[in-house]
Amino acid sequence: MSNPYDKQVGGSHYQNMKIQPAEFINKNKLPFAEGNAIKYICRHINKGGEQDLKKAKHYIDMIIDRDYGDEAEQSKTYSGLSISYGPEDEGYTQDKTEDEITAIHYPSGATVENE
Repeated sequence: MSNPYDKQVGGSHYQNMKIQPAEFINKNKLPFAEGNAIKYICRHINKGGEQDLKKAKHYIDMIIDRDYGDEAEQSKTYSGLSISYGPEDEGYTQDKTEDEITAIHYPSGATVENE
């Protein structure tokens, strides 16, 4: 099977990039809005100019509203971000302060440990 990232349908604005946005987005399992923001940022110079940056900003605004807006906490429609406070079997609960958070786990599988 050929590598699907070796070809581009409709244009050549990604072909000179070391890592094409689609490959980065898919391999990191990024949600739709994050992927589109990355795509538009990467291609603005070679395709859509300022309009692509405005599109990227629009997707970033959607992410902010989805994950941090007034209704995000109520609806629990976060992008998969989960915060762990430590092993539950050691008495940790979800009622921790920011200083007590041990790690943040992103949907891509990346983890950021608290210092």
